[in-house]
Amino acid sequence: MRSSRPRSASNSRRAPAKPRNNGKSRSAAQNSGIRAELQTLWTQWQHSTPKPPLDRWLRAQRHPKAELSQVLTHSEAMFHALRFQQLACALEALLDDNNLDLNAWDSRWQEDDTRQLHPTAFWYWIELRSLRGWGFTRAVRQQEQRLALFQRLETQVKNAPQSPLALLWHGIRPQWLPLLQERARRSGWATADLQRFLNMQNQQPPLWLRVNELQGPADTDTLRQLQQQLQEDGISAQLRDNALCATGGKGVQQSALFRSGRIEVQDFASQQIVLALDPQPGEKIWDTCAGAGGKSLALASRLQNKGALVATDLHSYKLDELKRRASRAGARNIRTFVWNGNEPLRLPQEIARHGGFDKILVDAPCTATGTWRRNPDARWRFNDSSLQELLALQQQLLTQAAAALRPGGLLAYATCSWLSAENEEQVARFATASGFSVQEQRLLGAPHHDSDCMFVALLRKPE
Repeated sequence: MRSSRPRSASNSRRAPAKPRNNGKSRSAAQNSGIRAELQTLWTQWQHSTPKPPLDRWLRAQRHPKAELSQVLTHSEAMFHALRFQQLACALEALLDDNNLDLNAWDSRWQEDDTRQLHPTAFWYWIELRSLRGWGFTRAVRQQEQRLALFQRLETQVKNAPQSPLALLWHGIRPQWLPLLQERARRSGWATADLQRFLNMQNQQPPLWLRVNELQGPADTDTLRQLQQQLQEDGISAQLRDNALCATGGKGVQQSALFRSGRIEVQDFASQQIVLALDPQPGEKIWDTCAGAGGKSLALASRLQNKGALVATDLHSYKLDELKRRASRAGARNIRTFVWNGNEPLRLPQEIARHGGFDKILVDAPCTATGTWRRNPDARWRFNDSSLQELLALQQQLLTQAAAALRPGGLLAYATCSWLSAENEEQVARFATASGFSVQEQRLLGAPHHDSDCMFVALLRKPE
């Protein structure tokens, strides 16, 4: 199914890079080379139209013989640049006008405004905010005035943690504060929870791994054994929240466990969506917007090759990737179809005889606000126009999918968004129109877990 959700979060096989050094161990010549490379990369990114997901774009720019350290430096720096590009513009503006109204300024700001900043000045602010050492602090003009401004504003942020300046400090537009406050109200967040959520937007989460139960158990002892095997393969693996994650080292895709299908890359919050649906062996389940199949494979793992799993998507190439992954995992009960969501699914005979599916997952296309930690470029694509289009599509998918559910069946609606408009409000609208009863709904992942932020609701179809 077509989705605005960046797929880099699920397709990336390398764990987040560990923090780089502050530049003191590099020579002046090395720092000069890094500065030139970053300025060139940033200029090329600014002029790329349309802009693809950043990690995909970086792979396309990468020299085939580039050293790993260079690749990681470029990637980390560009991700920081995308997180804090609006802040850099604001700091440059505050350098000229200390009394600038940041709310009014934010209402006028556009991403293309970064082109008006000199590359050295832009990277100076990014270097300061991200605590890195690429050498721009010694190359920029008005260095003393800039540093004094930065230090003064940093103190202001600590004293007023939800001010317009503080939001910009975390890579969040001030105009989004009401949306965040509504999320905090809906989820019962304390002030500290909201602040933790803001802080997390600047930190890439670890690469979460799901253990494939088609190839063996996933109990705690087994997880510890798998953790040790990953570490022996050069991957920094940890056990958190009774799940595995990679925090550095070699790429997960190079490990024997990944190549054999024993583990898959799947964010912690995404795994919780599947657990909420509670698939049982023998059930007949439909994953409507399967994409490349992360949740489909998790569902299949729980079904234990018993029952039936139908996976659909708008794009056949994504389903081809799902088939390859299913083969590696040992999932034999997945059937795939292209489905555009414009009309009800034509049920396979087995499902029709059963009266419909027992359970359906609608992992709907969304604004992907919950993946901003991994995909900082996605936050700048968020606007009201695209939101309204997605809201209409989400209701359409729910309505079409509901027709394929047997009476008494369970429908799971999920997004990788924290916006109430895409989540609780959509659930209420659909339940009122359809007569489905809401069993539960909740936010998953951040800020309570170091992962993406997602939403799931379970709705029961009338008997």
